[in-house]
Amino acid sequence: MSDHVHPQTGQPIGAPVDDRPAPRPGPVTLEGRYGRVEKLGAKHAASLWDAVKGHDAIWTYMSQYGPFADAAEFAAWVDKRATLDDPYAYAIVDRNNRAVGITTLMEIRPAMRVVEVGHIVYSPALQRTPLGTEAQYLLARYAFETLRYRRYEWKCHSHNFASRRAALRYGFVYEGILRQQMIAKGRNRDTAMFSMLDSEWPIRKANFERWLAPDNFVDSKQKLGLSALNGVKA
Repeated sequence: MSDHVHPQTGQPIGAPVDDRPAPRPGPVTLEGRYGRVEKLGAKHAASLWDAVKGHDAIWTYMSQYGPFADAAEFAAWVDKRATLDDPYAYAIVDRNNRAVGITTLMEIRPAMRVVEVGHIVYSPALQRTPLGTEAQYLLARYAFETLRYRRYEWKCHSHNFASRRAALRYGFVYEGILRQQMIAKGRNRDTAMFSMLDSEWPIRKANFERWLAPDNFVDSKQKLGLSALNGVKA
């Protein structure tokens, strides 16, 4: 039951919020301990191709593109993707200045202060690494603290169980299945829906930072899992 009521009708209504539109994402560089997140550009195509070529399973659950036949086709896709305002794409770059993944902010709704993180491409060199987690931390921090979004969404193919596990591990809350939400590469896609709210971010942020701390790793192995910090049951 809402604690807020309409001043004239007495009916329950939502709490008042800051309704100023949020800024749109921009070409920032987000520096971390294990790497950085920066605006995607043509300069990233070569190292990205080296990281993803031959790993066609990366593209199975992408709704519109991939896998790519060769470096030229992939570079053309990167060039086009880099020009889009929504999704707004970022490269994930390791400490050796190699681009090893892509993530985007998309479905950008500044008036509602809602944005989604999606179109996530993690090469094998990025999967199960501190940088893979740090990139999601850096982008969420940017969305909540710099851009002031109040709802941060994660959606994925309902059969993409790795993505669903990742969403929970990162601290997103599962909201349900959107049935027949999309036609993806000529096939039906039911979509699993997750979200994180600005009110939840301080705890999620603390958990990310505790997990990313150097003292949480011994011989490159974690001592405390992020899932455990976020209360995800095994």
